[in-house]
Amino acid sequence: MKLLTRIAQHAARNPERTAFRTEDHVLNYRLLWDRSSRLASLIHTMQLERQKPVVVYGHMGIDMPVSFLACVQAGHPYIPVDTSIPMERVRLIVEKSSAGLVINTTDNKLDFDNVTVLHMSGLDLEQQELISNEHWVKPDEVFYIIYTSGSTGNPKGVQITAANLQSFTDWMTGDFPLGQGKVFLNQAPFSFDLSVMDLYPALQSGGSIHALEKEVINKPKLLFENLSRSALQIWTSTPSFVQMCFPNPDFNQKMLPELEIFLFCGEVLPLAVAKELKERFPRARIFNTYGPTEATVAVTSVEITEEWLAKEKALPVGYPKPDMRIAVVDELGNPLPEGEKGELILAGPSVSKGYFGEPLLTEKAFGIMDGLHAYRTGDVGFIQDGLVYCQGRLDYQIKLHGYRMELEEIEFHLNQSDYIQAAIIIPYAPNGEIEYLIAAVVPADHDFEKEYMLTAAIRKDLAMRLPAYMIPRKFMYYAALPMTNNGKADRKKMKEEVFV
Repeated sequence: MKLLTRIAQHAARNPERTAFRTEDHVLNYRLLWDRSSRLASLIHTMQLERQKPVVVYGHMGIDMPVSFLACVQAGHPYIPVDTSIPMERVRLIVEKSSAGLVINTTDNKLDFDNVTVLHMSGLDLEQQELISNEHWVKPDEVFYIIYTSGSTGNPKGVQITAANLQSFTDWMTGDFPLGQGKVFLNQAPFSFDLSVMDLYPALQSGGSIHALEKEVINKPKLLFENLSRSALQIWTSTPSFVQMCFPNPDFNQKMLPELEIFLFCGEVLPLAVAKELKERFPRARIFNTYGPTEATVAVTSVEITEEWLAKEKALPVGYPKPDMRIAVVDELGNPLPEGEKGELILAGPSVSKGYFGEPLLTEKAFGIMDGLHAYRTGDVGFIQDGLVYCQGRLDYQIKLHGYRMELEEIEFHLNQSDYIQAAIIIPYAPNGEIEYLIAAVVPADHDFEKEYMLTAAIRKDLAMRLPAYMIPRKFMYYAALPMTNNGKADRKKMKEEVFV
């Protein structure tokens, strides 16, 4: 596999170059490749069935990338599980995946019924031989499995093959101006596929990953001290995470003088956030991308230039990557003409082979389009002049006073307001039935003396684009929206707060 070969080459040619670092630890390419290859040899001696999944448990420690590469060198897909995931759910993932092994990269003791646990802290890998490349995962074999939430409340495992991943990393390192040997931010935990956007393009291009552990992210003083000495060049995160940094006026080009690129994925990039970034980081380029886990991180991209910001319109998520085809279809699956809104269908070599051990779910969501493996995203969007626009979810609907509406459509229009940096909608349903909508808002800079004046201005904005029944009854203002461990707006936490 090209990706693994490149990492081995970097280890041979630039062994002391930093591959991965946290607040307290540094892993160079020599150690990354040597330890992963020896751990792969140990896994191979356990004689697991080929392609038997291996759960890798931990957070942002240096043993996480070591373990990932060890699994795939031994021919097994890995399942990243972050320490923030409740143990009950961890056990469910181990059980549902029929994992043959759990690698524990933490100091905590883990125990699972009928599954061997390797505790990295107690291993002496020096006794192991380096594994041969004949055992590496093949292109059509699964490289990793990421468990996402399912509609039934049970997690479902998205299988990404080596060929899926290679298509993605080749696109990232070829079509984006990432260069060679750059320093990448790793903000998302490994159980969230946004982390793949920095981890593997960095390793394929001989770069360094600068990982932010949750203990650092959760303490603003530590976070900005960490960033100020990071020498970051490539920033990868959700829009919510960068917006969380805005309250600090020192978060600008002076703090990160070497920053060249912002890469955003995982959420809608609000126009206000892009504008503020351009003001704070005038020398940096901003790229908006889109893609579900089922299509390997991202399949579209566009650079957000001053020209886009001047249009004062919703930002597109970009042009399809060259080897992908994107279509917009109606409820019956019929193609829709340009500019008409419908469900986005993605087809091409980045599309997953399906959900692990879930044939019915796989059959429902995946298929064939124009001879290519395809995925029905459930996302609403349209294509105009070759650019893809995404406007929320098909299934993110509610019924309020007899009216059916998409909550993300309201959020979409809220986030276009000049008075708003970020916003989400929370249905107020104290007795199970929705009574009204609440807008949780991070306001942009404004001159209003009172909140009610700001609210009136926002309502006037919305009234120009939405029917009255879709305008929230109540507005609540925050310095920043709380985020999940994956760096997305924490809707559950916000709902708990407004229901108090």
